[in-house]
Amino acid sequence: MEYTQLGRTGLKVSRLCLGTMNFGPQTSEADSHAIMDKALELGINFFDTANAYGWKLGEGITEQIIGRWFAQGGRREKVVLATKVFGRMGEWPNQGRLSALHIRQACEESLCRLQTDHIDLYQMHHVDRQAPWEEIWQAMETLVQQGKVLYIGSSNFAAWNIVQANEAARARHFMGLVSEQSLYNLKDRMIELEVIPACRSYGLGIIPWSPLGGGLLGGVLQKVKGGRRASKDIQKGIEEKRGKLEAWEKYCNEMGEKPADVALAWLLHNPAVTAPIIGPRTMEQLTGSLRALKIKLNKAALTKLDEIWPGPGGEAPEAYAW
Repeated sequence: MEYTQLGRTGLKVSRLCLGTMNFGPQTSEADSHAIMDKALELGINFFDTANAYGWKLGEGITEQIIGRWFAQGGRREKVVLATKVFGRMGEWPNQGRLSALHIRQACEESLCRLQTDHIDLYQMHHVDRQAPWEEIWQAMETLVQQGKVLYIGSSNFAAWNIVQANEAARARHFMGLVSEQSLYNLKDRMIELEVIPACRSYGLGIIPWSPLGGGLLGGVLQKVKGGRRASKDIQKGIEEKRGKLEAWEKYCNEMGEKPADVALAWLLHNPAVTAPIIGPRTMEQLTGSLRALKIKLNKAALTKLDEIWPGPGGEAPEAYAW
């Protein structure tokens, strides 16, 4: 396994991050525990979850599964644990978003479910346009002072939200955001316009979610040909992008690599990226992801991938202005 620092911090994390969103809804608890055991065996030390995962209001099912895995002993100290706050966790008006009250309550509840005394990376799952940064940072500072949280990250922020957040933190002499978890893959490259430049400037590590574009970059045409059922969303995506997908899978085949591995390797090639989030449903999917660490893309390959999956044209404003 390869390791890198999370943004501008001294924290070392694996180049692949284990996403746990499938734990509970699609992967049984026993299989989830086996996947986490295997991840540690493979050297993956970066685990990502969220209080809302499990998709039953207020229950935090996925965090509970991870907590019971930690409770078996010998695991927590090996893991850089990331979870999130923002999602609605109850019917009452303050059981969601980023008020100081909810941040405090949500953190305590996550710590309880995860059966740990601290969260390594506490991420705001979405920007809250109703909560002032003074309030948010005061709440986060308190958690850091109490030793319940070590680092703060964002997720799904625009570049100007990152600027707002870190300038407000700077004024308080607080470290601020150290990471941004964004939608980023070969077919979804919007963050190249402004989010990546903002993260680079402020020293935020980028943690891409949906690195396989909701499955479309994982060799979906071959899977459909092989008789595997695909959701309506996948079928719609195939029809909308069939030409690109055919070119993509053909090129990966010429490389002698699986499309999913090339998609991850492309993200890992970007120096702004800390660790793509892999969300395995099975052990096979987990172990298969490691191939991406060995694929090195040369200039010709990167040019070809840009031709198949063009980005927004570079960074703003050069991407759209003279």
